[in-house]
Amino acid sequence: MTLPRVRLNPFWLIFSLPVYIGWRLLPALANGPIQMSIGVALLVGCCVLIPLSARVRSLRHATLATLLAWIGLLSMGFFSSLFALALLRDVVLLGAHMLLSVAQTASLAASSARWTVALAALVTLAGWVIARRPRILDVDIPLADLPAALQGFRIAQISDVHVGPTIKRGFVEKIVARVNDLNADLIAVTGDLVDGSVHQLSLHTAPLAGLAARHGAYFVTGNHEYYSGERAWTAEIKRLGLRVLKNEHVVLNHDGASLVLAGVTDLSAHHFDAGQRSDPAAALHGAPADAGAKILLAHQPSSAAAAARAGFDVQLSGHTHGGQFWPWNLFVRFFQPFTGGLYQLGQLWLYVSRGTGYWGPPNRFGVPPEITHIRLIAAPALT
Repeated sequence: MTLPRVRLNPFWLIFSLPVYIGWRLLPALANGPIQMSIGVALLVGCCVLIPLSARVRSLRHATLATLLAWIGLLSMGFFSSLFALALLRDVVLLGAHMLLSVAQTASLAASSARWTVALAALVTLAGWVIARRPRILDVDIPLADLPAALQGFRIAQISDVHVGPTIKRGFVEKIVARVNDLNADLIAVTGDLVDGSVHQLSLHTAPLAGLAARHGAYFVTGNHEYYSGERAWTAEIKRLGLRVLKNEHVVLNHDGASLVLAGVTDLSAHHFDAGQRSDPAAALHGAPADAGAKILLAHQPSSAAAAARAGFDVQLSGHTHGGQFWPWNLFVRFFQPFTGGLYQLGQLWLYVSRGTGYWGPPNRFGVPPEITHIRLIAAPALT
């Protein structure tokens, strides 16, 4: 017997969260039918604004589109945090029912509802402030047999900027200025740069033409480039002066030592273009075997096993956002084996950026965005 497939419709998920929040919190917050009606109206309004924020690009009035995007996406982040906190509140109230009197439990239910909303608002506000201020994160990667000329070789990595509804030209300009201030030897942009078409966003990505480093700036595609029109974006990114690496490499001469920098297409690329299947081995084919270091740029950290087999020393990735904000950062590890930071797989060092921007809600509470300043250093000799 063949069982029918059950398909989850995200439409129902969008509406189920406010319904749960209203059911669990509104009775404790509202003092009378007027307040209850206002609360219900706010919940219904957010149910409309949140999905609408994903469609604002079709509006001709740019200012209105941006305003609706901000309201909808901030609401999405707020309700996400509120839902998690409401669940925690219910766990606390369940314990209170077992330990406290009916009157004490009722008092706790009313006060905890107010605190739940206040904490969700605080998390949303703090997460927005953090999201708009990427930190510089210094990371040292120790490599065995690193030539003296490559000791201290520095890479500035940005990843998952997601230029789109709420990340605009001003944000990109600040990133470019901070990256250039690092005066790195090369710049790596590891995918998911955009969420939208070239027509919609070229004005906002234009500052990337100002990226400057001794050995240049390099880009590899992420899954969102394919959602946004990869061919057009590849042409635009090349026009801005970045070198796009698609299953290929370049050999850099740094003070007499050679360094191989390779890049692969996103792991999902073949679903959009059969000729773009991600292939770390192909990216390294023909590279000098005696190179002082072999570095791979790959958007998704799941490329690491293939990169290790191919013989790379370092892989730089992004994609996970580290879970982006609480509480989802606690769960991302169940879906991504490498969520953020530095890992070692045999001879391969994998660094996973938590992202420079954000996707969807402008919230990075608990998971600060980063511009990563990577330095190659010689590994201590074994005795």
